[in-house]
Amino acid sequence: MKISEKSAAHQGRLSSSAPAIALDSVTKVYGTEPNTVTALRSVGVVLDRGSFTAVMGPSGSGKSTFLHCAAGLDRPTSGVVRIGDTDLSTLSETALTRFRRERIGFVFQAYNLLPSLTVEQNVTLPLRLAGRGVDGAWLKQVMTDVGLGDRLDDRPSQFSGGQQQRVAIARALITRPDVVFADEPTGALDSNSGRQVLELLRRIVDGTSQTTLLVTHDPVAASYADQVLFLADGRLADALDRPAPEAVAARMTALGEW
Repeated sequence: MKISEKSAAHQGRLSSSAPAIALDSVTKVYGTEPNTVTALRSVGVVLDRGSFTAVMGPSGSGKSTFLHCAAGLDRPTSGVVRIGDTDLSTLSETALTRFRRERIGFVFQAYNLLPSLTVEQNVTLPLRLAGRGVDGAWLKQVMTDVGLGDRLDDRPSQFSGGQQQRVAIARALITRPDVVFADEPTGALDSNSGRQVLELLRRIVDGTSQTTLLVTHDPVAASYADQVLFLADGRLADALDRPAPEAVAARMTALGEW
């Protein structure tokens, strides 16, 4: 399957000198005294454009909070989150919502497809919500890339779980996002369908330099990434480059997951 190159217009949305994602001393505290929970503790991470990064850690380590803060779904208690040249803390709630809709793609464990809409309508929904027109050539290319170019008129109920997740990936890509955040995208899939989704994400990164951040509990899923970050007790505990699943599992065991 051929994955297309991105347009120069998309590549120009991130400054050539700016990393795709940067977290600077990010701390997130939930609750009020004396019943507070610190989910992230002074986390600092810089992720390059075109990188594929997996985030792992034991239950309660801060993985979901990391994704929520990095993607602008939640505001940190302190510290700075930047996507490209944009400091998310400077945006109003309205501007932040618009930024997420136009500049970030999301893929979740639940496919979140609308059953009453066709595949084409589901995929192009972010564009229509943003009041943007649909580039027919780009839609065709994205659907071809995810292997569903001939299924635009079908509805989600006609698809397997793995196919529905590919539709969700196409929806995340349709806006030409700066970053795709994937939160346990294979969690509801069988091993074969999960492998196909991970291979697709890997091809997209390699073929289009699409920056992707994957949160997962699965060492096999993490091994598809360029780099695996490990969180423990809200802190960045370690990082491994292109590790085998066995190395990821060993590091998780050391962190107390199993």
